[in-house]
Formats: sequence, C-alpha cells, structure tokens
Amino acid sequence: MTERAFWIEGADRPSRWLVTCDHATNRVPRWINGGDLGIAAEDMARHIAYDVGAAGLASRLATLLDAPAVFSDFSRLVIDPNRGEDDPTLLMRLYDGTVIPANKNAGPHDRQQRLERLHRPYHTALARLAEARPDRCLCAIHSFTPQLRGRPARPWQVGILYSWQDVRLGPPLVRACRAHGWVTGENQPYDGHLEGDSIDRHALKHGRPNVLIEVRNDLIADKAGQSEWAARLAPVIGAVLAETGL
Repeated sequence: MTERAFWIEGADRPSRWLVTCDHATNRVPRWINGGDLGIAAEDMARHIAYDVGAAGLASRLATLLDAPAVFSDFSRLVIDPNRGEDDPTLLMRLYDGTVIPANKNAGPHDRQQRLERLHRPYHTALARLAEARPDRCLCAIHSFTPQLRGRPARPWQVGILYSWQDVRLGPPLVRACRAHGWVTGENQPYDGHLEGDSIDRHALKHGRPNVLIEVRNDLIADKAGQSEWAARLAPVIGAVLAETGL
C-alpha cells in the first residue's frame, strides 16, 4: 500500500479560507531507513520533528471557518514542505542540537526521492485546493517551542507572520490579537518572508491574501488547548478579513 504524503479535510467546504498545516506529523515513511531516522523517540516527539499541536488546531480552526484544510503527513526532518526545493535547509542534518543520522549521508538520490514521493505531492494538493476558487485566502498554521536550546525563553502566545510583499492581513491581525490581550509577536519568533516557502509559493506569487499563525506549542499540546485556541482565533480571523474588504 502506498504511504500517503498528505490528507485533506473538508475539500468541499465553502469558505474562502484554505487552512494549511505544513508540519502536521512526525511520521517517517517505512521506505526511509525502515521508518527510523536514528534519533531518540523523545526527539521525534519534539518540535524538531513536527509542529506539536498544529494539526489539531488547524483541523478545529478549519471546521469553525467552514474551510478546507490540507496537512502534510511526513516529518519535517524527512524533508521540509515549508522550504523551496533549492533551500539548503530542505533536508536537515542537524536541528536544535540534534544530529539526524539517517540524513547525515543522504545524497542527491535520497533528496530527489523524498521530493517526488512527499514534498511535491503535498504541494500539488495544496495548489489544487488554492485554485478551487478565485478569491481564495490562505491561513497557514504552525506552532513554536517555548524555548530553543541555549536561547532565551519566548514570551509570545501567538506569532503573526507576514511578508513585506503583502501587508494586507498581517498587521491588522496583529492588532486584533493584541486587542484581545494575547501576547502577540509580529514576525516573531520568525521572520515572515522566506523565498520559496509555502506562503511564497501558493499565496504571494498569486496575489492571494494570506497570514501565517504560530501558536506556542505548550498552549496547544492537548485537544482542550487546540479547541480553545481555534475558538479564539476563528472569529478574529473572520472579522479581520471582513474589515479589510479584501
């Protein structure tokens, strides 16, 4: 049986929004080193392997928005779907202090196989959903760890990321989140523009309104937290889009 590269929820839902989750799972396909990257189980459960809690949050948010959602089904350590095909961090050999043994000697053939069987099918599915209506808006859901090894603690509950190439939704959403009293990072903990990433590829290059939402993963580690933050974010996202008149 062919192992899937992605799954879709609510493909026929009517919303303008398309919810994406690039780092939904920590799954390693069996055809890659027998399904084992050679790192400890506790590392595979960390943010280095996937965005903890993001899939549950994205699923619940999409339901509340009555929007379709698409999820990758492979670990970011296998190959990162939120990187362009030429990005040097597409296939990581070291991440937040952890060496990835199965990637250490991965060569061009391994990279090409992972692109063809995982990365490209996910993006093909995402593109198909994005093209399903001309007024599509993208909402990418990610999570971030409260603290990287050897780095300062991250105080934000939510991070709103956007590119300087499109400021229609990001800044208003930052203001709306802060108005609710949430500790909100603006292009924090990461910069909102990365050439070749999912938003660049499926939103910026097509003029589609977009936003990327990062939620601190300790807040959405269980179903209760995921439901709580989906219920918080859904009306704010909807109101901001309506207020912009896009």
